[in-house]
Amino acid sequence: MFYLSLHIVLIVAITLRILLRDDLSPSSRLAWFTMVAVLPVAGSVLYFLFGEVTLGRAANARHRAIFDQLRATAGPALGSRAQIDRQIAPEYRAAFHYAASINGFGITRGNLAELMPDAASARARLIADIDAARRQVDVLYYIWLDDQTGTGVAEALIRAAGRGVRCRAMADSLGARAIIRSGLWRRMQEAGVETAVALPIGNLFRTLLFSRVDLRNHRKITVIDGMITHCGSQNCADPEFRMKPAFAPWVDVMVRVTGPVVAQNQMLFASDWLGRAGGQPDDFPAICAPVSAGPEGFPALVMGDGPTERGAATPQLFSVLTQSARESLTISTPYFVPDATVLEAICATALRGVRVRIIFPKCNDSWIVSAASRSYYRKLLRAGVEIHEFRDGLLHAKTLTIDGLVSFLGSSNMDLRSFDLNYENNILLQDHGLTGALIARQDDFIAASDRVVLAQVEAWPAYRRIWNNVISTIGPVL
Repeated sequence: MFYLSLHIVLIVAITLRILLRDDLSPSSRLAWFTMVAVLPVAGSVLYFLFGEVTLGRAANARHRAIFDQLRATAGPALGSRAQIDRQIAPEYRAAFHYAASINGFGITRGNLAELMPDAASARARLIADIDAARRQVDVLYYIWLDDQTGTGVAEALIRAAGRGVRCRAMADSLGARAIIRSGLWRRMQEAGVETAVALPIGNLFRTLLFSRVDLRNHRKITVIDGMITHCGSQNCADPEFRMKPAFAPWVDVMVRVTGPVVAQNQMLFASDWLGRAGGQPDDFPAICAPVSAGPEGFPALVMGDGPTERGAATPQLFSVLTQSARESLTISTPYFVPDATVLEAICATALRGVRVRIIFPKCNDSWIVSAASRSYYRKLLRAGVEIHEFRDGLLHAKTLTIDGLVSFLGSSNMDLRSFDLNYENNILLQDHGLTGALIARQDDFIAASDRVVLAQVEAWPAYRRIWNNVISTIGPVL
């Protein structure tokens, strides 16, 4: 009788907690209700471990205080929201204004970018930039392996520190756990490279009690002398991706950016670094004195998201971007588990006559995401969306292009992890040249893909459709 009473109290307490939360979407609330109802004990434990998206009140307050301090220091690095209406084409201004509302970054003018041809070129250019650094190098990666890329970057940081460049290296405690414990990490420290671990788990019981172990720093940020930043989807790892070689090669998109927008990426790095390692904003001189805008170049702003930022910022931005398309919208994403806001926006865009293309990997490293993604295929195809499945490895690039003019790229996937749990960094820009180059790359992906048509999906056996829809139903709790 005692255990039955305890069981009932537990279920009632979890149910009341779910009902009291205003931040949950109806689909998430229903998913948790289903989980607790079908598996009462296991569902309650899962909710305790993974139901709340928070680092705790103290961490949230510290993050806000650090960002307020950075904004007060930044000045011109923040960019200008007023320039959005002067620099951005009318049909895309709403999307840029919304992006600017997330971190308080306005647009900066006079930026230039180069799309890297492939992973090897991206690695070589990154290492060359570090080798040419004179004052400061800051790097932050979710995954950092001790393979050719990871070792090459670490060795470049060691060389830079040896000639007096201030080097700071930060890596996620889970995604980069192997290298953090390695001799290579110690060699960097001994050479004078300052290191920090993002979102350390530390005391597991305390983390489980007051936070979540799966809140991760998914950013990929490199800033060199406050003048150069590398942005995109590539971790500090080879395309062969030794962690999951069965899905290799991992295919990414990286751009090398110069101009005043670099200071905004520096601010995202600084917010993470100061929160973990301490220090002051003036440790990052590029924020106080950003690069001046050149006579040429494009307008751009940085968008960063995470569990300490405003809720639902990323899916809302994806929706506004999607709705701004007039002629074409092309998306590549490895992980597609959208909320209703994003899904309906994509379908509505296709239904009003915009050519919408989405490129997914044919074989995904997550069977859960693979099943959940395919549960949306029928709805997307019926709306007129083109679906292409990339054959030649795991397409890991996160890109979005609109009308040959606007691009959004970085670390954010179109899934609930990126929407709610991960720290991410992206760049939103308006430029015919770079957007055209990205569309050409997306076309290359499509040429190496199999197109999925509605007849194929409707011919799937019932058991497969049931499986996909079951996984999609519990998607909000995954």
